[in-house]
Formats: sequence, C-alpha cells, structure tokens
Amino acid sequence: QVQLVESGGGLVEPGGSLRLSCAASISIFTLRAMGWYRQAPGKERELVAQITRGDNTNYADSVKGRFTISRDDAKNTVYLQMNSVKPEDTAVYYCNALLVKAYWGQGTQVTVSS
Repeated sequence: QVQLVESGGGLVEPGGSLRLSCAASISIFTLRAMGWYRQAPGKERELVAQITRGDNTNYADSVKGRFTISRDDAKNTVYLQMNSVKPEDTAVYYCNALLVKAYWGQGTQVTVSS
C-alpha cells in the first residue's frame, strides 16, 4: 500500500507560478513511475506529467515548456513546478504512483483566475 499526500494547490493569477508537492509513504525509488494528472469540471482525468525511475519525463502537449516535474528521492517527494499558468490549467491535480498497481492521492485544487 502506498499513501500519497499532495500539497501546494491554491489560487494563482494568470501568468503566475505554483509548485505542487506529492509526498509518498514509501521510497519513491522503488516505484516504476510517478506522475501528475488533472481533472477539470465536466472533463476526463488527463496526464499532465510523468517521471520514471530512470528519470525519463513525459508531458502533455498543453503544458510543455511551462511545467516541470522533478523528484527528490531523499524526501520521497515529487514536485510539479507550474509556470506561466493559464485559466485552462484550472483543475483538481492528482498525484499518481505506479508499483504493481496504480495509487492516487486525494487531489489538490488549482484555480487560475484574476
């Protein structure tokens, strides 16, 4: 069993920055991959960014060049640095971890609005 706790969400103005954190209850080095997904009202959950055990990264086209996923194995934490945010980035952001199966955090709300 893997517990994931997200933090760092909130209200940010367009063009601003926000950093999300996801703390895992186990060593993240043992995980095949970790990632961030988001779900906006009325839309399906979508992949935002993913980082593998080998530090390979994958991003949704809509966030490339603006968001950066990173990991700190010593803190068992994965981060999502969000820069130049847009109103369409508004969503609940979920942390995801892949081991034998997928695990999810409870989600953190990100609202981009002036």
